[in-house]
Amino acid sequence: MTEELLRYLQQGRDALLQALDGLSEYDVRRPLTPSGTNLLGLVKHVAGVELAYLGDSVGRPSGERLPWVEDGSIWESADMWATAEESREDLVALYRRAWAHCDAVARELPLDAPASVAWWPEERRRTTLGSLLVRCVAEVSQHAGHADVLRESVDGRGGRDHDDLGGDAWWADHVARIQAAADAHRTEPVSGEGGS
Repeated sequence: MTEELLRYLQQGRDALLQALDGLSEYDVRRPLTPSGTNLLGLVKHVAGVELAYLGDSVGRPSGERLPWVEDGSIWESADMWATAEESREDLVALYRRAWAHCDAVARELPLDAPASVAWWPEERRRTTLGSLLVRCVAEVSQHAGHADVLRESVDGRGGRDHDDLGGDAWWADHVARIQAAADAHRTEPVSGEGGS
């Protein structure tokens, strides 16, 4: 079971990093949603999440220095974006070190090994490595999905199977079908249509 969970976790990790491929420093850093979500910030965030849940919470801290945790700015979302001084290479390397540490911990301890999440409410703080591993699979997969959507908004490149489904003409027809289905439910005229 551990190896299966780690396989799913690695799929999410790989997908998240693939979303950075071929993009400029600016494009991996710039805010792409009203809340500031950006590609490199997602990598920074999940590196810290994995180290906290699959390291610190099971009594196996990695020793990695995370300044945004040390100074408390994590609670102001400092883990969700890269400062100008934090390089892509450094954050990707941090994430790779994080997953190596977390995988080693997961392979070393049983899934029912006790864990305690310091920032959770006292009444539900106690859990197990297995529960935290499942949580990390879910969180990394969720953020890999976010990264797919963000990447598509930057350069139109969809998820991992984008090119397998079809070329530009296929995608244009596909989007037109979706738009036509949405248009069937418009309740107000589109600017330039109808009205006086």
